[in-house]
Amino acid sequence: MTKKKVPIWNGNVRDAALAILLAVDKDQAYSNLLLNQTINKYKIEAKDRALLTELTYGTLQHKYTLDYYLEPFIRGKIDLWVNWLLRLSLYQMLYLDRVPDHAVVNESVEIAKRRGHKGIASLVNGILRSILRQGVRSTEGITDPIHRLAIETSHPKWLVERFINSYGLERTTEMLQENNVPPIPTVRVNMTKASVQEVLLMLEQEGVSAKQSKIMPECLHFLTGQPSRTKAFKDGFITIQDESSMMPANALNPKRGWRVLDMCAAPGGKTTHMAELMANEGSILATDLHPHKLDLIDETSVRLGLDIIQTAPIDGRKAAELLQAESFDAVLVDAPCSGLGVMRRKPDIKYTKREEDLSRLHTIQLELLNNAVKVLKKGGRLVYSTCTVNKEENEDTVSAFLATHPEMESIEIENLPKELVDRSQSGMLQVFPQDFGSDGFFVATFRKKQD
Repeated sequence: MTKKKVPIWNGNVRDAALAILLAVDKDQAYSNLLLNQTINKYKIEAKDRALLTELTYGTLQHKYTLDYYLEPFIRGKIDLWVNWLLRLSLYQMLYLDRVPDHAVVNESVEIAKRRGHKGIASLVNGILRSILRQGVRSTEGITDPIHRLAIETSHPKWLVERFINSYGLERTTEMLQENNVPPIPTVRVNMTKASVQEVLLMLEQEGVSAKQSKIMPECLHFLTGQPSRTKAFKDGFITIQDESSMMPANALNPKRGWRVLDMCAAPGGKTTHMAELMANEGSILATDLHPHKLDLIDETSVRLGLDIIQTAPIDGRKAAELLQAESFDAVLVDAPCSGLGVMRRKPDIKYTKREEDLSRLHTIQLELLNNAVKVLKKGGRLVYSTCTVNKEENEDTVSAFLATHPEMESIEIENLPKELVDRSQSGMLQVFPQDFGSDGFFVATFRKKQD
């Protein structure tokens, strides 16, 4: 089977979704980045933008489930693009009710004609119409409960097994189901410029509906509209950030006049949050392994009106060699991690991560913390955070770190809402996606002893 070259955007949302899905699979492209690039490059209108996002993420999120349903209807080998077209079509038929099934089939057949030939179109038509007549098989036929949960929630079996071993069946099931629920857009109010109520009024005047979070007071939930397209965003009154990722800066609780190091800073959400908490007084050194990513921090700082942030291309694993010893009042290590807490935002993570990746990351995380200790002043504060729910990268990393650094001690988490503080243990806090509809996130707080 051959595939004709079709533009990524020809005015057809389903063609564009298929192109993105293929790029994610073949080129290991990030779905969220490719989706945003497509929307911005082709200036796709709001209605089509919403559908494109839903089709792309929805099909990715339910990939294993869709394959389980499709398997009995596919005979022999089919091309990759045809497989994705069938997944995309079946997703609409099973999970969306805005388009009649027959219309989905007709549209899919037309896409098959444009990308291939009449034979492929006939194949797609036959498979989809067979599904309409017979329905899809039940997952009840899967006798292994772990395999069944993996198929029903579309997560790799090794990961499901790992989560159950760590958190039990009930909590794991809730988390995996939540991973397939689209997140509500959230923003952080720039408190150096306006209060939450003032920003809510600004957004209301723009025709945008938003409400203040019940968990993080500086967080707003967008009920309508796109944050990045508001005047409030362009004028630096808000920053797009998940609610959970507002925890690390608050837990560090930097004060005015402090000298702070953000060791893995790009793209700068937590860096600028700390600058706002410091009322733009003091200094923050934001470092990152990738120099081009530092431009994002500089751009955001300018938009928010923050001038205490300096950026530098430094590998955090070599920070102690390049920076003065014991020269920072506080250090944030928002470490590279598996990202298993943000799978609903980046569903391709489910299919690209491998179990062996987790141990490698654990080693990198310890190297970063080892360097952070050396540049931290006595009495200084250190926060370690990740956007994962994997114990090896979280609790196990903390245990290994404290075992080799007697000069460091865990301290109770402060400056977070009581609901979060109450669930923390031994200076560590693990938030799951189902807890309050945000990303899975981990925070641990430490202090360097005075002697």
